[in-house]
Amino acid sequence: MLRTRYHTISTVRGPLAFFTKTHPVGYGELVELYQPDGTLKHGQVLDTSDDVVVVQVFEGTEGINAQTGATFFGKPFTLPVTKELLGRILNGAGRPLDGAPAILSDDERDILGMPINPYRRDTPREFIQTGISSIDGMNTLVRGQKLPIFSGAGLPHNEIALQIARQAIVRGKDEQFAVVFAAMGITNEEARTFMDGFRDTGALSSAVVFLNLANDPAVERLLTPKVALTAAEYLAFEQGLQVLVILTDMTNYCEALREVGSAREEVPGRRGYPGYMYTDLAGIYERAGRVKGQQGSVTQIPILTMPGDDITHPIPDLTGYITEGQIVISRELQRQGVYPPINVLPSLSRLMGLGVGAKHTRKDHKSVSDQCYSLYAEGLELRGLAAIVGHDSLTARDRAILSFADAFEDRFVRQGQHENRTIENTLDLAWEMFGMVPENALTRLDQSLLAEFLTKSEAVETKA
Repeated sequence: MLRTRYHTISTVRGPLAFFTKTHPVGYGELVELYQPDGTLKHGQVLDTSDDVVVVQVFEGTEGINAQTGATFFGKPFTLPVTKELLGRILNGAGRPLDGAPAILSDDERDILGMPINPYRRDTPREFIQTGISSIDGMNTLVRGQKLPIFSGAGLPHNEIALQIARQAIVRGKDEQFAVVFAAMGITNEEARTFMDGFRDTGALSSAVVFLNLANDPAVERLLTPKVALTAAEYLAFEQGLQVLVILTDMTNYCEALREVGSAREEVPGRRGYPGYMYTDLAGIYERAGRVKGQQGSVTQIPILTMPGDDITHPIPDLTGYITEGQIVISRELQRQGVYPPINVLPSLSRLMGLGVGAKHTRKDHKSVSDQCYSLYAEGLELRGLAAIVGHDSLTARDRAILSFADAFEDRFVRQGQHENRTIENTLDLAWEMFGMVPENALTRLDQSLLAEFLTKSEAVETKA
């Protein structure tokens, strides 16, 4: 098909090129830009009107001038999809980084995806075991959920993400499990860490990795989560796999969104971010879920670094509205040398109740979680009190709960980067620590559970 090549560029601003006098084009259309020296660049229509067409250029606008020609293809940006995606390492636009040939398939999917019909959405359920006690035991991830990790600069969120990607499984089901890992705005060193981590552990065979580097164009960063989710949806709903999508770092994605919005001279919203950022993030997060009649599912763990550790910043604030809870990384626990430094008190999994209990994990799971929360929260209060009045001024009961809080951080939360705990290991560890406190302090556990799981030798006698 013969296509018109336009040489009507009017201006270049940041990652955007503005064209006039074109035929009617649609939002999201794929564009090829031909420079005078023969260099070919790719872009996508970001905005269109009767007078001007705005094209975001994936490889950056360096070298683009009035002689640059543009051809509009009348179709959106697509990703070739095949089961051969598993085991591949690609860039943010889906092109190979592993030295293997490009992905070839007759089946290509629009990276913007198709919304799941609300009527056909199935309730997220079934426990996903990550092997990390502070997640599995306290903030359980269930299949089809979107559960973000709120972190800060310099905290080990990437290490936690890699550990989850290596260890995550759906228990008790003879189903294939796959990981789609998308990293945005990361350094070359971080990229090598991710690639080596997947290759050395053998996890790459059941994973697809998309890497967008910090020196890659910001526009490509906007493609990365959409490309990754397109691959995930294909593997889940066409191939029947249980897919876990890990997106890191969504803050870098939002910064790219702000950069493009600034180049378009849009009226900024909170802290300079576009007013439509909520809608844009919802378009990404809401691609998680289960579909009635479909075997596969898409579960999301977006990771974001909170600027200034501010949980009220627009990025974590909006993410919290859209998703079903959050895992919060603690700088204080990090300073204490605890890994993973997950602060369970502000963390929350709103769908935890659907994925725990006798049918999914163990009948005591929810009660154990509630009791751990109660004792740990009380222990932290007593830690502050002891700093004022002294440890010896506390009652025997208070000292026991204070010891529980210390043990909870040191034994339950703390674990090795390659330590993969089953949910039974996690719950048994909690019961072992319950033996540190008087039985009358275990107010969230009913007598039948105490009789079954708490042995008499573990129980501590109540002292005045």
